Amino acid sequence: MRIIYLSNHPGEKLQAIRQKRRAAEEQKMARYREAVAQHQALVAEIRRERAEARARHRWWTWLRLGLSVLFTGVDAPHRPGPSTERSDQEEILAAGVAGELYVEDRLAPAFGDDWVLFRGYKNRRGEIDSVLLGPGGLFAMEVKNRNATVHVDGDNWWCDKYDRYGNLVEQGLRFADRSGRSPSREVNEPADELEKFLRSRRQPVSVRRAVILVHQRSELGTTRNLTVDVATSMDWVIGAVKESRLTLEAGRRAELERLIVQDHRYHQARQTTR
Repeated sequence: MRIIYLSNHPGEKLQAIRQKRRAAEEQKMARYREAVAQHQALVAEIRRERAEARARHRWWTWLRLGLSVLFTGVDAPHRPGPSTERSDQEEILAAGVAGELYVEDRLAPAFGDDWVLFRGYKNRRGEIDSVLLGPGGLFAMEVKNRNATVHVDGDNWWCDKYDRYGNLVEQGLRFADRSGRSPSREVNEPADELEKFLRSRRQPVSVRRAVILVHQRSELGTTRNLTVDVATSMDWVIGAVKESRLTLEAGRRAELERLIVQDHRYHQARQTTR
């Protein structure tokens, strides 16, 4: 399977957040080093004055300064420890990136070079994590990596969230992106737009849509009125793709590949110039 990396928005955002966190840690260390230098200068000055008091036999001053050295040493700056805390946004992005890589790693050995995986296809309605094109058709996949039981009613999604130990931490939590779109809308809206674009270029093709729950503890709860396929197993996804009854000839696949790349670059350029 060939892989075309169109964009890596979650990875870039994650890198930016990590760089910001590292910069904050470096700032803390710079402030610590400055405080250490100031403390050492203060101790050196007190010791100089103490030595001078001793030389002049000013014993009370010598004793007072000795106590000052002692208490100043207690007040020495403490070296900040390494920060291990990650923001909720960083956790979510890291999970998303790991999930997308997992899907890519599972798809790659399952399909030959007559299949191509587009990573990060984007149009005016949003971004699709993975778009798979091959002899069996065109597939749009939204990847979610949450330790949760997911419930679906049409385009309304919610979940019961668990911690790493399997303890329920939140129940009935709305499952949506920052703009309020559920996972099904996240994939359906740009997939609809992609279908519309391809029809306008005389290449009508249905895009099969799926939301893949890749966390090893992800489960499906209540499901009604599904508008997309929902999978908790990559084996199921691979099987569904291979069992597709649609047939796309090589020449048509090449044209679809060209159009998908062209469309993504057009919308990416428009977003850059805004």
